[in-house]
Formats: sequence, C-alpha cells, structure tokens
Amino acid sequence: VPGPCDPEDLLDGVIFGAKYLGSTQLVSERNPPTSVRMAQAQEAVDRIKAPEGESQPMTEVDLFVSTQRIKVLTADTQEAMMDHSLQTISYIADIGSLVVLMARRKLPQRSEVAEEKRLYKMICHVFHSADAQIIAQAIGQAFGVAYQRFLEANSIDPSELSPRQYSRALEDQEQYNAELTHFSRQENCKDVCIRKQKGEILGIAIVESGWGSILPTVVIANLMHGGPAERSGELSIGDRLMSVNGTSLVGLPLATCQSIIRELKHQTEVMLNIVHCPPVTTAVIRRPDSKYQLGFCVENGVICSLMRGGIAERGGIRVGHRIIEINGQSVVATPHEKIIQILTQAVSEVHIKTMPASTYRLLTGQEQPIFL
Repeated sequence: VPGPCDPEDLLDGVIFGAKYLGSTQLVSERNPPTSVRMAQAQEAVDRIKAPEGESQPMTEVDLFVSTQRIKVLTADTQEAMMDHSLQTISYIADIGSLVVLMARRKLPQRSEVAEEKRLYKMICHVFHSADAQIIAQAIGQAFGVAYQRFLEANSIDPSELSPRQYSRALEDQEQYNAELTHFSRQENCKDVCIRKQKGEILGIAIVESGWGSILPTVVIANLMHGGPAERSGELSIGDRLMSVNGTSLVGLPLATCQSIIRELKHQTEVMLNIVHCPPVTTAVIRRPDSKYQLGFCVENGVICSLMRGGIAERGGIRVGHRIIEINGQSVVATPHEKIIQILTQAVSEVHIKTMPASTYRLLTGQEQPIFL
C-alpha cells in the first residue's frame, strides 16, 4: 500500500509530533463532495486560527496513527486527549502547514431536525506541523492498509481481482428491475381521496425510500390509529407517496415533503397518488465469487453507503435500509460482526430483504412516529 510509512508499522501505530490549535464542530451531510469537505476544513481553520497579529495558542502533542484508531496524546504525559476509531474519520486535509482531521459524532437519539435532513455532527481538530502533508498521507495510507488486511482476513487476494474482471461481472448482471416492474404495473398505482375534518391531520408518518431507489420519494412508515388515513382503508405501511393534490413528491427531501403534507391540515379532502408497495423489499445480488466486493457498507445492520454502479446497486440495495434477512436467514437480532461474516461469504445469487431503517425503528418501538 503506497504511502510514507511501512505498512507493518501502521498495524502497531506511528507517532508524529504536532501542535494542537483547537477543535470546532460543524454540521454536515454524511458524504458531501470533496470540494464541500475542503471548504468545511477551511472553515474549521478560519474558526480556530487566531486573528492576524494575535498569538496563536498551541499545545505540543503526539499524533498516534494506526489501522485501528487515531489518538491525540499530550507530548509530556502521553495521556489521550482524543481517541477516534479510524472508521469514524470522514476527511483529512492538509492546508499548508496545517492538518485538519474531521470525525463523525453520534447525534442525540431524538434529534428530529438532523434526522429529517440527514445531517451529522463533525468534530474538526486542527494541528500545526512541518510534516502536515506526510501526516495526511499516513492517515490515508492507514485506511488502505486496513482494507487490505480486511481482504486478507477473508481469504481475498486483492491482486487476483482486476478492474477488468469486476467490469465483466457487472456486465453479466442485468439491473434487477423488480422495483421498476412493480411501479410500471397500473394495478399498483392509484389515486386515493382522504376525507377529514378541517384542522385534522392526515395521520401518516413518512420516511425516505432510500438513496438508489428507482423513484426516490417518501414511504408511509406508520398510520395513526383512528386517523383519516387509517379510516380510509386505502393506505398501508410501505406505500410510496408520488404526489399530494397534484404536487409531485418525487425527488424532494423528506423535510420538504413533510412541510407540504402539514399544509393540508385545513383542507377537508386530500388527493394522494400512491404506489402500493410491501414494507419489505428484496434485493438480488449476483456475485460469482467472494473475491468480488458487494459494493456497500453496513453499520449495525443498516446500509450506510453504496458504490454507484456496483453489483449491490444493480441488485436493488438502497442506502438507509435495515437488513432483515439474508438468503432466508433472519438477521434482525444478529450481531454486526456476524452480519459482516454472512455477507462476506455469500456468493452466487444473494437474496437480501430490507426495509427503510426509519420504518424498522418505528415498527419496533425504538422511535415514536411524528404524524402529519
């Protein structure tokens, strides 16, 4: 793995001397473009750096970099000031003699605004070092070494899988169009008229359908007992909302869709265009061999990222969905490590049942629905 360090050293950890300037917190999307990340890094520097003419407070530290974690240690006592798992590091930037380290932070359990906009808190640490570029390269190398070790642990030789081979595997797998076929059937699409009292809410809770959906729109995740939507008998959990009173919801952010529905409170009739969909969907991934990467990442059973154009996206995997079953085996109560093991070993035709993670949390009582 190319980089400034010996890959073996990164397994144990490498220490760089630096000066700690300070930390700040930003709110960000999970995976914005690199240009946005760089602008965020510059914003962090601007917040922390002392104004021109004033002295900059700095603390001598040691930066510990390994394939497992990044620690900031006090130079004299070697006490840990900060400790981040490598997996939580979202971006590293070197700006001249400054290094900016950006790590994800968990949001409070009931942060509804952040959940609506899919925002994450980022803690940004700023350091000064003559070796700023080398430090940034070493952290990037740590990711590469960690990934190579993961492949080796699963008996996959990275050199055996060329880009050409993976391209051929993609060509052999047709787009799994079950979703598209379902949407194109007229019997699944219908207009529903909901009658209600003036000032009464519809009584539905909605979530996003997930990045990568053929028709990205909101999904009905819950129906308020005795509310107008439930009384109509026309709606079910899992149904996609295509439009409300002629206003299309396709492609709109969740918060915008919620605002549109809230504005219907004073109407007595609401016309919804929906597509009847089951709450659980099935993705079919055709994977010839375990050396072909599936092309998605999972955190505690939830699909958190997806490689565009990979075999998983072609198979119908969606970001933000909770895995329910893998090849008929329930993984609802399965530990994260076991899910990874099952996915790593799954080959041939892999059937994965999923539902939006927000829907799953509502149905299992982990969250309370926000009815509109």
